[in-house]
Amino acid sequence: MSAPIIAIDAMGGDFGPRSIVQASLACLASTPSLHLALVGQAPLIEDLISRHPGVDRARLHVVHASEVVTMDEKPSQALRGKPDSSMRVALGLVADGQAQACVSAGNTGALMALSRFVLKTLPGIDRPAMVAAIPTRAGHCHLLDLGANVDCTAENLYQFAVMGAVTAEAAGVDRPRVALLNVGTEDIKGNQQVRQAAALLQQARGLNYIGFVEGDGLYRGEADVVVCDGFVGNVLLKSSEGLATMIAERIETLFTQGLFGRAAGLLALPVLRRLRGELAPARHNGASLLGLQGIVVKSHGAAGVDGLQSAIQRTVTQVQENLPQRLRGRLEALLPGPSKM
Repeated sequence: MSAPIIAIDAMGGDFGPRSIVQASLACLASTPSLHLALVGQAPLIEDLISRHPGVDRARLHVVHASEVVTMDEKPSQALRGKPDSSMRVALGLVADGQAQACVSAGNTGALMALSRFVLKTLPGIDRPAMVAAIPTRAGHCHLLDLGANVDCTAENLYQFAVMGAVTAEAAGVDRPRVALLNVGTEDIKGNQQVRQAAALLQQARGLNYIGFVEGDGLYRGEADVVVCDGFVGNVLLKSSEGLATMIAERIETLFTQGLFGRAAGLLALPVLRRLRGELAPARHNGASLLGLQGIVVKSHGAAGVDGLQSAIQRTVTQVQENLPQRLRGRLEALLPGPSKM
């Protein structure tokens, strides 16, 4: 495969271009085959790049975009009122074939709206969904949707399940177990949309649907793909990130209090550092927007340099897996169910 070219929305996120440029340069240094296009206000981006000597400019390009989508902007405003925003121009590079993927830490709603408008969805997909691999006791679970679709129909959840299964297969999981996130495992539990989605999935051909799973079952590794609407998924993801950070900080505090605690901490420090690294939210940053005719990865808006690097590296993997083409090849076989309901 030729060297991947990834377009980066350099103006998105809570910390702006400084962190994004720093993360981009670090990825270029660690991945010799990578090419990046930083999209945004060119004079500002060039100034930030100039502070880092030795940059391989043959693999780094700056594309000017005069407008910025703010984090509190309505998606309709970004779609109609800012044709030259860094987010839209970066997506346009993917649509035109000048880049294989786009990464943005900007406004989620705007990214969703612009991606659907610029790249279009794959045949059979009504709405893209955000997916990320969540660490579990058994390895990882692909969780979707993570916030792109707050309100979902049963058909949307069915489509998310199909896309999640193909994503897990691309990651090397054989016949991934697909489950719906619910408040209980009994058939009578859940709201109307979840129960209707269960009925569709039970009739699906080629999907290894195993039924409902509760939140604790996700972390026990009971499923390889867990499906929910974006409201539930986003709350679960942010709560999990906060819990992991809090536990790590509490343990670190305990091992620094008192003589015994410090002594025990010296012995446990290597293990604790490894655990903290494995569970750190920054390591798992980057959610893919599945169902588009192109690769788009959403970074957490509050991600620092390490988190942004993870999102860019995750995008490189997505390009190597050629996920949109994999999805396109499976959708015709796996999506006839809802259309006949």
